[in-house]
Amino acid sequence: MKSVERWYSDRMGQDITLARWGHDGVPVLALPTAGGDAEEVERHKLVDVLGDLIDAGHVRLYSCDSVAGKAMMQEHGDVAYRCWLLNQFHQAVAAEVVPAMQADSGHRLVTVTGSSIGAFNSVALLCRFPHLFRLAIAMSGTYEIERFVGGYTEDLFYATPQRFLPGMDGAGLELLRQRYVLLASGTGAWEDIEESWRMADVLGARGIPNRVDNWGPDYEHEWPTWWAMLPQYLRELLGLG
Repeated sequence: MKSVERWYSDRMGQDITLARWGHDGVPVLALPTAGGDAEEVERHKLVDVLGDLIDAGHVRLYSCDSVAGKAMMQEHGDVAYRCWLLNQFHQAVAAEVVPAMQADSGHRLVTVTGSSIGAFNSVALLCRFPHLFRLAIAMSGTYEIERFVGGYTEDLFYATPQRFLPGMDGAGLELLRQRYVLLASGTGAWEDIEESWRMADVLGARGIPNRVDNWGPDYEHEWPTWWAMLPQYLRELLGLG
């Protein structure tokens, strides 16, 4: 069962789309790659790969447009705008997308996943909003985001775990220490597992549980890698059949 919903986000000043697949199960938000839309995961066969879990009612899969990633890739606006939009995209996911998911999946914590820049967004969302997300499965992550937005502003500070985590404390940090981040990467073409290790160092320094998995040289920065990774990790980390 598939449905698609679109609405205007005041936070971002533009439309956002949320696509859903499945009738029941753990809510999983799959964030697109850099400029992808809500249905990218379907076009690139990730929905098919997860078909058994979706059809059995183990997983209800969601995806939304990569609004900020598209602006980065197409160089929309200036640096300040792109940094602002990334921050606002995270805010929109927390305040608009997750409540829409909860409306039909119940008020359960969300598992968030993504690849490439989607991996960055998945880790950032879990770290910023640990009251909404239980687990991040980050595949082939591109975490050093400044090179894509073209500079740095205060908005980027709040959107980037490498920036805000060192100064985070209090109840938010304690809650985040009850969450988990899985950082998976190959070492084949276009992969850079060192980015995952550097992110793991940032998380580990704050006592946030995480793991780096090295899939080796046969796994490239491409969809077949993520087809292999995501079903395995959903079964392992969510205890699914």
